[in-house]
Amino acid sequence: MVKNGAARPPATGGGWTPRLVLSFASIVGVQELIAANYQMTSTARSEISAHYATHQSAWLLTAFLLVGAVVSPIAGKLADTYGKRLVLVLAVAGATLGALLTALAPNFGVVIAGRALQGLLVPCTFLGYSLMRDVYPSRILPMAVSLMTAGMGLINIPAPWITGWLMGNWGFRGVFWFFALVPAVLLAPLALTTDESPVRNRSRLDLLGALQLGAGLACLLIGVSFGPEWGWGAAPTVWVLAGGAVLIGVWIVSALRSRNPLIDIRFFKRRPMVLTALTAGLASANTGVFNALLPTMCMSPLALGLGYGFGVDAKGYALFQVPVAAGAVVGGYLVGRAMRRTAPRNLMITGHALLVVGTALTALRHDAQGPLMVWALIEGLGLGVSYAAAPNLVIDAVPSELQASMSSMVQVFQSTLAALLPAVAFAVLNGHIAAVEGGYDFYSDGGMRIAFLIACGASVIALFLALALPKPGAGARDSRQNVRAGANTRTEALS
Repeated sequence: MVKNGAARPPATGGGWTPRLVLSFASIVGVQELIAANYQMTSTARSEISAHYATHQSAWLLTAFLLVGAVVSPIAGKLADTYGKRLVLVLAVAGATLGALLTALAPNFGVVIAGRALQGLLVPCTFLGYSLMRDVYPSRILPMAVSLMTAGMGLINIPAPWITGWLMGNWGFRGVFWFFALVPAVLLAPLALTTDESPVRNRSRLDLLGALQLGAGLACLLIGVSFGPEWGWGAAPTVWVLAGGAVLIGVWIVSALRSRNPLIDIRFFKRRPMVLTALTAGLASANTGVFNALLPTMCMSPLALGLGYGFGVDAKGYALFQVPVAAGAVVGGYLVGRAMRRTAPRNLMITGHALLVVGTALTALRHDAQGPLMVWALIEGLGLGVSYAAAPNLVIDAVPSELQASMSSMVQVFQSTLAALLPAVAFAVLNGHIAAVEGGYDFYSDGGMRIAFLIACGASVIALFLALALPKPGAGARDSRQNVRAGANTRTEALS
């Protein structure tokens, strides 16, 4: 067994075997479920909202991402202590239970509890990559990683038709039966055909920090979500928001003093690190809002005269979602090719520029199907470029010995901001309800425009932040040396 976090070199001999093929297929299957979860749930959101007569359907997405953000660093430390395969299998099993709970839920509270459990899927993204790195033979590892990276998100191309078929036959519950049955099938090959990682690095779990951060974020999101309903100046809203701010403040102080914090925020004393995390997180925030609102925009009845809406069902909505998914795949591929000739900073700038254009055009012109499909394609390209640029920015911004820690922190920013901004957008929309038909809330055209402009604003901010990233060359090298020096100083102080 390898201790103290030293990465074990993968076995040098051997190629693909039936056992490795099953292992690889199960890990890729889990990755694809993560990619599809947000989009398929977004498509079902309106029907769920009508069924349970709630205005708080944004929590279907927020609970998933919020739990994922808080659990990711905990899962990483547990994986280092007890084994990556064990934690990966337990996370998939917990998410499967959450999907089953959601499929059978008698009320909306149980639905949200199930969605929170499904948030255990989020850390499976980096757990899968890390496990493959530790146990796959070096001869096949580059190919395995390339195949998984290239295929990540491909399920989002057929996912709209899968969602339409599931909802057409079994309603919204069919979506969650899908998310319960597929991982249940994947669990056996995942556990039986994948070796456990021998790498161990024991450290204390900051459970108090996790509670402080999770409770603080939850309070802020509850305040934002229910503010329009309770009144922004009402005592419950003020107390919940203030409580959230206090808890976040306590967590920051605790993290700065702890030897083993949940998230080492001292990393962010260096400009390249904080800019990388923010630009990656704001890309997730932009696309989180876009993907949450696009189904509502397309599936709303034309007869209501809202200024948007084409009255399509879940299957018809596929025509609008496919450009997003296809654009994301193409954007990711183009980043892989462009990395040979340009810096990740330039690619992140390009990605956010595309996201600004995509959301701005959607906000301004959304009454015709053809243009909206083009805007969706632009948004998808921006999604693919910015998401693929993020890990390359990490590599460019920090020394190799800190890249794993920085990657997990970037994922926390991505999950947290993708949970926060849709909650803000839906809080705005809940103040712009134009009609209620058959239990469904339909928002005014002005409200939808504001919501998309909120997403656009996130990428405008990110665009300026990306422009502030160090340019390739001496400046970037100096930043990396400063990061390394800061890390060494921090380590000495904690010793």
